[in-house]
Amino acid sequence: MKQQSQTPNIANIDTGQSLPLPGTEAYEALPQFPKRSALPFRRTIRRQELRQIVPLAETTIYEMERRGEFPRRFNLTPRCVVWDLAEVEAWIEARKQAPRGGVSKPDVHLRKTRPVRAGSGQE
Repeated sequence: MKQQSQTPNIANIDTGQSLPLPGTEAYEALPQFPKRSALPFRRTIRRQELRQIVPLAETTIYEMERRGEFPRRFNLTPRCVVWDLAEVEAWIEARKQAPRGGVSKPDVHLRKTRPVRAGSGQE
């Protein structure tokens, strides 16, 4: 029964249709992305696929990488930047396990000026 569900997905790839989204059953059934292989195969992802997995802005991801809080990108070629999928998945799992109570909010007393909303009546 499972073989029948994989066949249409493989046929879609051969006909030039787009790949299924990561995390879906159809994506996991793709033959070129084996889960457990005898070879030391590591899957890399490009920016577009990373944005589907991690819904953060590119600047947020860049700043987190710079601070060492997110897996670092690396260059395959001078114009091709990728992330290691296993590292990104491990980061997501670590975020799931992290306690929510440790989230710090900015200290409003350290502001130099107080933001004023437009149209608040001050002139």
